[in-house]
Amino acid sequence: MRALTFAEYGPASVLEVVDVPEPHAGPGQIRVAVRASGVGRFDCGLRSGQFRDMMPLRLPHVPGVDAAGVIDEVGADVTDVRPGDAVFGIVDLAELGQLGGASAEYAVLSAWALKPDALTWEQAGGAAANVETATRALDRLKVGSGKTLLVEGAAGGVGTVAIQLAVARGATVIGTASPHNHEFLTRLGAEPTAYGPGLGERVGVMAADGVDLVLDCVGSGSLPDLIDLAGSPDRVVTIADMHAAEHGVHLTRSAGPGADPQALAGLTAAAALAQQGRFTVPIAATFTLENAAEAHQLSETGHARGKIVITH
Repeated sequence: MRALTFAEYGPASVLEVVDVPEPHAGPGQIRVAVRASGVGRFDCGLRSGQFRDMMPLRLPHVPGVDAAGVIDEVGADVTDVRPGDAVFGIVDLAELGQLGGASAEYAVLSAWALKPDALTWEQAGGAAANVETATRALDRLKVGSGKTLLVEGAAGGVGTVAIQLAVARGATVIGTASPHNHEFLTRLGAEPTAYGPGLGERVGVMAADGVDLVLDCVGSGSLPDLIDLAGSPDRVVTIADMHAAEHGVHLTRSAGPGADPQALAGLTAAAALAQQGRFTVPIAATFTLENAAEAHQLSETGHARGKIVITH
């Protein structure tokens, strides 16, 4: 099968499309003919070697942690879906380093949900990793009705998903982003504001009773200010700041190894919200498999509005 691979760590230019052996579904897994797959910062970190100590890879490696497609193989013990079903899901993150990922003609998924008609293939293909990450972070923070959540870096892939899932839980959401993204955040259900100096004063005007919880999606070094806003480091979770422990903040890595089974159950919840018209996946850009290096380059800028997707 044709797959995106890299045979050495390095910049996006190390990516190439080659023929590799097809994977097959094992017990508790399914294989899909991929229609679209997502690209995120975790993929770029694996490719660059940023995570080589934490997660060594068998090279050449096929990147990609989430995808949408049509099932063509069902492993033992799988009873909820069958060949021909359209699904979206996530690869086995614990085995990703050895087995490879979803940026290929076929991918093996370890968690999935039926693709809702309300999501396009591109939207579904870029949904699962961000839903899992956002659900895991919101669960950690115990986001619920009556809470005010600040999302730092709200216009990116995880931020746009976290806004919608938090609103569905009954929370009030304030999101930071560049001014040109403020209308975009409003459409997703957040009250927008600019990030950077003066954030505390701006948030104080927007939320008279202050902020209860904070989710940092960007890792820009703003944790001390975010802790001040929340009142305690245990009310802040980051998916991107590798210095979190220095501030007493919990770091839950975006689409990193060890996906939370409870968070993965959020895939079905997100699919149901999509069918109700209460959840979508904003797409920043789409690329072909042959142009996937450009997708990685865009992801590394940190300025993509929504999810970056590879179509197959």
